[in-house]
Amino acid sequence: MRTYVIINSDEVSSVNFDQVAETSADTLRYSVDGTKTFVKYEGTQPSFLSGKQEYTHSEILAILATDEWTSDEPI
Repeated sequence: MRTYVIINSDEVSSVNFDQVAETSADTLRYSVDGTKTFVKYEGTQPSFLSGKQEYTHSEILAILATDEWTSDEPI
């Protein structure tokens, strides 16, 4: 089962991309204001995410549907 964790953008440099599904900082999705992103992983929580709130797939989908993560502005 995949687990999702939201992190602050300034924490991206601490992400071990060998332990998460994303491959680099360039493949992350950021919040509309650019201050947050998230990573996903399977199995044991990577140590660099210790103490962070974990979300299920349905929970993260609900969060990503909010105005904080989705803009109505055309690209």
